[in-house]
Amino acid sequence: MTDPTGSRDRRPGPIDPRLLRYTRGTRRFLVGTVAVGGVTAGLLVAQAWLIATCVARVTVDHRSLRQVAPLLILLVVSVLGRAGVGWVEERMADRASASAKSDLRLALVEHTAALGPGGVDRERASRLVVTATSGIDALDSYFARYLPQLFLAVIVPVTVVAVVLGADWLSAVLIAVTVPLIPLFMALVGAATGVRIRRQAALLRRLADHFLDLVAGLPTLKIFGRAKAQVDAVRHVTDEYRTATMKTLKVAFLSSLILELLATFSVALVAVAVGLRLLGGHLGLSTALFVLILAPEAYLPLRRLGTSYHASAEGMEAARTVFEVLERPLPASGCIAAVPDPSLVDLVVHRLEVCYPGRPLPALHGLSFTVQPGEVVAITGPSGCGKSTLLHVLLGLAPLWSGSVHVGGTSLRDLDPDAWRARLAWVPQRPHLFARTIADNVRLGRLDASESDVRRAIAEAGLDEVVGRLPLGTDTVLGTEGAGLSAGERQRMALARAFLRDAPMLLLDEPTANLDGRTEDQVLDAVRRLMAGRTALIVAHRPSLLAIADRVIQLSPALVESALR
Repeated sequence: MTDPTGSRDRRPGPIDPRLLRYTRGTRRFLVGTVAVGGVTAGLLVAQAWLIATCVARVTVDHRSLRQVAPLLILLVVSVLGRAGVGWVEERMADRASASAKSDLRLALVEHTAALGPGGVDRERASRLVVTATSGIDALDSYFARYLPQLFLAVIVPVTVVAVVLGADWLSAVLIAVTVPLIPLFMALVGAATGVRIRRQAALLRRLADHFLDLVAGLPTLKIFGRAKAQVDAVRHVTDEYRTATMKTLKVAFLSSLILELLATFSVALVAVAVGLRLLGGHLGLSTALFVLILAPEAYLPLRRLGTSYHASAEGMEAARTVFEVLERPLPASGCIAAVPDPSLVDLVVHRLEVCYPGRPLPALHGLSFTVQPGEVVAITGPSGCGKSTLLHVLLGLAPLWSGSVHVGGTSLRDLDPDAWRARLAWVPQRPHLFARTIADNVRLGRLDASESDVRRAIAEAGLDEVVGRLPLGTDTVLGTEGAGLSAGERQRMALARAFLRDAPMLLLDEPTANLDGRTEDQVLDAVRRLMAGRTALIVAHRPSLLAIADRVIQLSPALVESALR
């Protein structure tokens, strides 16, 4: 079942069992919360009995304050005890919340990395950023307010009814009958709140998606004079999110008012019954005070639970989004670590088919070819025929639906992915450079490389002159995504990584795309040096790249279209 926002209507219950599965500290916190709830209920009963007894003895029995001093001391101890228990509970909640948030973020990062680029597309990535930051931070209210009140809402009313039953059975019956009405109304209000919370979360994700696209396309929008026009679009989405947030708050305030009125009427009903019997002489002052003091405490945890539910709903909605990612199955992988050397054995692709979820056409269908050891093969064809998908299959980043890829007779499915990737060097069309030093970016090819190895790789890639002109050389810190370097320099940075990796097989995805003639010649020279003695697959369009290949494989959309016939 889905709500109007398109989200699945999942209500796992007051405590999501997946939270216990993915967070280590939650179980200990729940056990501690139950213990604290029991102590709180005991102190509450003791405090009510001490107050009622002191007042009755002073007013009815005409005892002096000195005579009731021991009871007053116990009363002070019980009050201080409740304060101490509350402090312990807050400390436990803070630690459990910090531990749960850390565990969820770590699990999310590890699982997303294991899923690979095919498991999380660009749209989901922006939503996961929002979820993993501000969304998971909202779990503080869940641990600090909701869970403690949840257990108190069970322990305290049951304790109060049991204790009052021994003192005044009629009041116990009234409390037992009226207390369940509050959870009933909470469930009704919670259903409406849940829909609004999911709509609010969907609008926040939409705002994040739009902002991500806007920032990524800002240079293009600026060139075509459409940058300012996006201000109205962002304002419209923001206004929708603001409106949804205010509607959620309105429901929260109204629901709190309903719960307060219901609890007040219930306490008043008990108070009227107690007062009438007290005036009629059928109930003693001490018992009446004891019941009147305890009755509001039976409803108080439930009232607070309704308020804390709204404060925690955003965090649990974010946690459910994380759980949906964590429950996404990982791609199957092999375990053979002894990977054949691709420069010494054949690479055989047989009737390869790749399909992406949600797409009507397969990305590849029925593709077969063989690459001999040390051979340089160029893959060409029109856009959309599956060239980059083929490289992603060889990198283990795209699912292999049918067909096979064998390296020296061993299926790629049976090889350990990390051991296989250690045999590969990849130069993408748009290499990602991090906001770190040039040396750190190049060392991504081999993390244990020395400074001399890094400088040698930079020289092999033809980037030494550029680095030599920089004030700090290889210690120069790059901007985000390599800001400060030209397209050709970024491409040669990727080639420097490949030189440093020194892998027997190369995968290059249009390394000269979007380069001018002079820069293209420089990159081609580096590519020729890199391919010496290695097996290489190059996705290429330009004749200059096709000319350095031993063989050209032409991919055609007919390979894909034939899948529909």
